[in-house]
Amino acid sequence: MSDANLIEKTGGCQCGHVRYRVRLANEEAYLCHCRMCQRATGGFAASFFNVPQAQLIWESGPDWYQSSAIARRPFCRACGTPLGFQYVEGPNCDLTVGSLDDPQGMRPTSHFGIEHLIHEDWLDTHNLPKNRLDEYQPLLDRWAMAGIETP
Repeated sequence: MSDANLIEKTGGCQCGHVRYRVRLANEEAYLCHCRMCQRATGGFAASFFNVPQAQLIWESGPDWYQSSAIARRPFCRACGTPLGFQYVEGPNCDLTVGSLDDPQGMRPTSHFGIEHLIHEDWLDTHNLPKNRLDEYQPLLDRWAMAGIETP
């Protein structure tokens, strides 16, 4: 694939200390349900997209946590945001979908580590009630009391 066909995206941590740019061949992502990813993110799964190291530029680099003998994980030491996963000896890095500035367009294409899926109900949530944070008055009141416009 030529560089002209690559999709450029940017991302980083919650506080802005860590920033990156990536060039992607597609907008495919996956959910990892392994126990290490559950614990590293605090979620039922980690949502990742895979990128070759050559297509990833850390504009302001992360810190790294050696999470096992075979892998390490980038994160922000200032705010704690988990940013991904990388094999110690590997040409690629998996970055968290949620760390993208604009994750729109990213789509899940597979599940990994499914033997650790907490419950099937976590895979199909389309019937659950959906609430907007900009319509939840207790939250809006807290932002207003802090003197900050709702992000």
